[in-house]
Amino acid sequence: MRSKPMMFLDRMFTDPTYSWYHRFQNFIAFFIFISCIGIAVETLSDFADAHHDLLQAVENVTLVVFIFEYVGNVYFAKQRLKFVFSFWGLIDILSIIPSLLLFVDAQALRGTRILRVMRVLRVMRVLKLARQALEMLGAQMAKKRNPLLVNLNIYVITLFAVMMISSSLMYYTEGALYAPQALSDGQAALDATLKAGDEAQVFMPHDPISGNPIPEDKRFYTSIPAEMWWCVVTLTTTGYGDMYPVTTLGRIVAAFTMFAGLILFSILMNIVGKTIMILLFGESLDNQSDENSSADQKFGAQARDNPLSTAIVLLEKAAVVSANEATILASRSSSEIRQAVLTIIK
Repeated sequence: MRSKPMMFLDRMFTDPTYSWYHRFQNFIAFFIFISCIGIAVETLSDFADAHHDLLQAVENVTLVVFIFEYVGNVYFAKQRLKFVFSFWGLIDILSIIPSLLLFVDAQALRGTRILRVMRVLRVMRVLKLARQALEMLGAQMAKKRNPLLVNLNIYVITLFAVMMISSSLMYYTEGALYAPQALSDGQAALDATLKAGDEAQVFMPHDPISGNPIPEDKRFYTSIPAEMWWCVVTLTTTGYGDMYPVTTLGRIVAAFTMFAGLILFSILMNIVGKTIMILLFGESLDNQSDENSSADQKFGAQARDNPLSTAIVLLEKAAVVSANEATILASRSSSEIRQAVLTIIK
């Protein structure tokens, strides 16, 4: 027999009909947003240096919250092993492991590709919002919530996730090549190779795939917030041309961002179109009304194709004839059915 606190936690983690379940999910969503903002602003060198302790405190608190959520999800799962290796279980663990590794020994990872990978994986936390979007969609179908508001909420969540992922990938695939720390480390490594009397040289970052140098006037992606502007321009297919990738991986990320923009734009037009139809023409948002309308159209088509059979069904529903009498009528010829129906109506 579980104690009341354990029953409370069980329902809070597993029961979508429980009020505290939704409060806890909103609590987690808040920390996901805070975490993503922290990941973005820490790429602003001056801001990160000035507020390092604050950003570290936010990351530590977020890490504790996500660990608590993961442990609770595993403990209260009906099939724990299945949850651990499920999609959402892997997303949950990916939101924890990178921060744990960075927290344990960040100095050992500094200057390596592992550090960059760990920082990129932290951005996967934003995918945790997809679970809430799916639950909102399920609530719309189950409780007949206003689909327009639900769709807008889901769209905003999706847009934020795409912007965060695309901006972060662009920064860590291209912008990190000429980040202040990377330039400093590269210059130090270059100076170490020079012999006494050699002329001083300036370090030039290169595309790791093509080997092409990245000149100073082509270094656009200096932080994740800067990439967000590029992401907005790319997603909306505006294409100002003020920022564009010059590395191979950067162009691949840009291509996926462009395709995502086309998909998101078509979804938005669908939502906007539905809103206009509601405001101007008074279409119903109620799913049941749509189902009833569809059923009425189907019944109308059946009535046109089989008027006599439809008349028998209506008479049976109105309790004018019994089920047995309706069966007998349906087995007769068209003329007999017509005569019988006219007789009953009279």
